[in-house]
Amino acid sequence: MKKYLLIGSMLFLLSSCVVSAVGKVASTAVKATVGIVKGTVKGVSWAVSKAEGEISEKRIDGTWKVVGVYNGTYEEFIKDGDADNQFENHCGNEDVEITFKTNRSRFQPFHCSNEKEDWVKYKFKFGKNPQTKEKENHLRYGNNQTISIIDVTSKTMVIESEQTFGNSFPKRRMYLLEQ
Repeated sequence: MKKYLLIGSMLFLLSSCVVSAVGKVASTAVKATVGIVKGTVKGVSWAVSKAEGEISEKRIDGTWKVVGVYNGTYEEFIKDGDADNQFENHCGNEDVEITFKTNRSRFQPFHCSNEKEDWVKYKFKFGKNPQTKEKENHLRYGNNQTISIIDVTSKTMVIESEQTFGNSFPKRRMYLLEQ
């Protein structure tokens, strides 16, 4: 009788451990799946937060490919619950790029990777942006035009600008770029 009671107790304990472990695995899988869906809009991750403090200008150096466009400002983006990727490639099979040469304080506006635009001189600043009225990292060029640098990671950069590509009219948009 003691054997049956001991075996029954062991089976009950073992089954409750298995159920508990399966429950943890299932809840972890659900959390991971929700995070992936929540952070991606039409295949482009829009998990964006504004950089706090000054960004090193050298981090923006290089050629960046446009992979996403949000038709609005950063402030509109954080209020928008359903951010939509509105990127249209007007280059055919070529990539849309923007190039920064920080050692010369110049950039090439958006262009197809097989063609080149004229270089534009800029000044990199961390402070009050005259267009957004926010303290942020930005480039000033031309007649008080700016490119706000929202954030830069090792592989991506998010900017806000009135830069246009194609026949679009000038409006501040957020651009997701990959190096």
